[in-house]
Amino acid sequence: MTRSFSANRRTLTSLRLAAQRIGVGAFERPSDAVRHLLGVQAQDFTGAKWTVGLRCAGATDASIESALADRSIVRSWPMRGTLHFVAPEDLAWMLSVTAERTMRTAAGRHVQLELTDADFARARDLTEAALSGGRSVRRDELLRLFSDNGIAVDGQRGAHLIGYLAHIALIVFGAVDGKQQTFALLSEWVPSPRVLERDDALAEFALRYFTSHGPATVRDFAWWASLTLTDARRGLAAVQGSLEELIVNDTSYFHAPDFSAPDATPKPSGVVALPGFDEYLLGYSDRSAPLAEEYFERIVPGKNGMFLPTIVVDGEVVGTWRRTVMAKSVRVESDPFVPLSTAAERGFRDAASDYARFMGRELVL
Repeated sequence: MTRSFSANRRTLTSLRLAAQRIGVGAFERPSDAVRHLLGVQAQDFTGAKWTVGLRCAGATDASIESALADRSIVRSWPMRGTLHFVAPEDLAWMLSVTAERTMRTAAGRHVQLELTDADFARARDLTEAALSGGRSVRRDELLRLFSDNGIAVDGQRGAHLIGYLAHIALIVFGAVDGKQQTFALLSEWVPSPRVLERDDALAEFALRYFTSHGPATVRDFAWWASLTLTDARRGLAAVQGSLEELIVNDTSYFHAPDFSAPDATPKPSGVVALPGFDEYLLGYSDRSAPLAEEYFERIVPGKNGMFLPTIVVDGEVVGTWRRTVMAKSVRVESDPFVPLSTAAERGFRDAASDYARFMGRELVL
């Protein structure tokens, strides 16, 4: 179904907030939130846990870690060469359509680092032998194993060796050992993965992305899923009949049909305090709907790829916030682009209180 109407960027943000289930406690379990979003960027481990938590009723930082420990969520590199939380049954089929392209992109860097096919093969054999039988090792232990067996891990070599092992679906992050996560064999950590043929995987990718992130464009999808534009269009074509198309300013956006387009003046959606890499901002190649261009460098200082936590009021990114976690309390400070209204200030205090509760600490503003 296609609908064309005149709308501003607030129309898109209103629908995206609903699709992403932000701030409404829509899910009972962390695994349900992750499964809905398909992938949650998780290079910032602390922030990623809050991305999941703010979509779950009563979730805590500890409950997200418990979900990782009981294998209802896993953490690996399924897209864009970046860490994500995904549902365990989804990781293998996602890698089946993204890993080859990611590794091709990294091949030039492997040459610069003088990493050879023999190095990768040796690392694979050593890792499989060390982890088989349900064993797990910390990152430093795995790198020491490589080094002790003649594979240099200095500089970025170690990181690229581990990335290779993850992309060939050999390893996945396992349980936490102290403050470090461990690695386990993916085949043992997730013994019953879904297996999809490539066309089916592309269709699954598209349906779940547009359902959880829509309205979005096919270019947004291609960027997010690490696909070529050709493959993204192929996946979309397979499921387009299950989606609704909105044409806004001559651009096609796709989303789940159960979220109807609002009128020209969407209702206020309140104030939320999002972590730096939340899918609300990171889930799209074009971020102009929630974030005015003049404020982009306030979110990504120096355009260094590190996204600061954001204050969102009625869908609009209006500032940043920062946290300082202490033994019994968490200090939260806001840095709005322009002074917040009294109602927005009150809303941010409530959002900060939600975060403090999630962390199990007293709030200090």
